Amino acid sequence: MATAQIYPSLLAADFGRLADAALAVEGRADWLHVDVMDYHFVPNLAFSPDVVTALRSTTQTPLDCHLMIDDPDRWAAGYAERGAANVTIHAEAVSDLPRTTAAIRAAGARTGLAVKPNTPVERYLDDLHRFDLLLLMTIEPGFGGQKFMTEVLPKIQAARRLIDDRGLDLWLQIDGGVNEDTVEQAAAAGVDVFVAGTAVFGADDPGEAVEKLRAQALRVAPRLTPPASRSASRSATRPVGGPA
Repeated sequence: MATAQIYPSLLAADFGRLADAALAVEGRADWLHVDVMDYHFVPNLAFSPDVVTALRSTTQTPLDCHLMIDDPDRWAAGYAERGAANVTIHAEAVSDLPRTTAAIRAAGARTGLAVKPNTPVERYLDDLHRFDLLLLMTIEPGFGGQKFMTEVLPKIQAARRLIDDRGLDLWLQIDGGVNEDTVEQAAAAGVDVFVAGTAVFGADDPGEAVEKLRAQALRVAPRLTPPASRSASRSATRPVGGPA
């Protein structure tokens, strides 16, 4: 049984109060999603390695770094060294999947593969065993607050079948437009990890917003279970083996 996990995206938080935003969901968010952007791979700029270091000293919530950058082969392991518990690289940007995933794992983190809405997952079937997480973008990456692309739902369903049929130990994550109107569609399609920005940090009580989104996902997806505890969630933040 998969766990329904909610990852608040700090891209939707007040950049001048990131520590406060992290603490507002402490003990309720499973992980914190940190979007790293370089003004090249996407037309936006956010979250340097120094920000990850600062967050790591502020919160006990594991950090999920999503690298929307050119040349992730060069930079990915550095984010793990700074304290990211998971580092996700984009299929469209990485040059050497085996080497880069091995470097992330050697630095002590889990690793994820992200694909844009129009990038077929099937192109990377032979490499999925290298990862702990598959991120399907449900918006075009680069900016928060965009509308959920419902046309990605069949892709999510296909990815869920692929993961289950192949027996892959792979979390299925989505990022983009997740809110109270879309989380149930995504959960029913097979998602177990939901990145939510405005729906969390735009709420009066971000922690309560996390729990409401989780409750909605659990209501429509019997395959999902609630987290046993936050300590149990954190115990899964480091890799426990597997191929690099």
